[in-house]
Amino acid sequence: MGKIWELDFYSRPILDDNNKKLWEILICESPISIDTDVNSLFRYSQFCSNNEVNSITLQKAIDTAIEKSGETPSKIRFFRRQMNNMIIKGCELAGVPVFSSRHTYALNKWLEERNQDFYPQQSGYDEKSAQSTSVQYPQNNPINLPDAVKGDKKDKWALVSLSAEDFAEMKEWDIGFAEAFPLSMINIQPHTLIPGLIIFSQRALPLAGWMSGLELGYLRLDKGNFPKICLETGVSDSWILANLTDKATLAEGEGFEKAKKQASGVHFLGVQSSPESESFAGFWLLLDNQ
Repeated sequence: MGKIWELDFYSRPILDDNNKKLWEILICESPISIDTDVNSLFRYSQFCSNNEVNSITLQKAIDTAIEKSGETPSKIRFFRRQMNNMIIKGCELAGVPVFSSRHTYALNKWLEERNQDFYPQQSGYDEKSAQSTSVQYPQNNPINLPDAVKGDKKDKWALVSLSAEDFAEMKEWDIGFAEAFPLSMINIQPHTLIPGLIIFSQRALPLAGWMSGLELGYLRLDKGNFPKICLETGVSDSWILANLTDKATLAEGEGFEKAKKQASGVHFLGVQSSPESESFAGFWLLLDNQ
């Protein structure tokens, strides 16, 4: 897997000399493994005026970032649905594949830092617009997994937990498809319990391969009329992974959500052929920052 970038292009709570909001392009590298050095990840930022907000400006910024980093990313992720057409066009002009995604963990963390520590220090900072800034993701109704990757009625699932320190050895695990990030990025303490869902399937490898082609966001408990654990992907897709059919499994799902909050949103998804397997067809460390 080549380098993956995360990108945002949007107005900031800073007014220029004409009392117009400044816009900013942010590009950062996605961490893809548990042992990534977050301080070594590439970052690029560029302010522009509101009359420069177009795909050509974005293309030039991406070209500059590529020049500064010394390599072209394999793909770019973005979460800002309002900027969908412009971001896609700019990335296409720069010749880089682009995907809408809620897997922009590093970018969201960087934006959080800038909103707290950087923008308020800038000339023209507008506290009122800063307080009104929020990102709302659309959410489709969850649907079943495609038939091609489903197993049969023998397939099982389990909600489990690992301590944060267990992930120090993740790079030594036997995993087919994987993506992770360093827990230090979220300031997780070693003793923290990280909850997760493991799916045991006779079609473990096809299922993991299919999941690896999605932009995995996070797992969530849906407590509707038919409670379930769902996998959120892209910016609006939702897939049913586990049906909670009685009070006991619903209690497990509620425990999973509670543990996820206590772990600052960090959790995981694993796919194995059976509970006895010592390898994973797929394993992803995920973050729910909703």
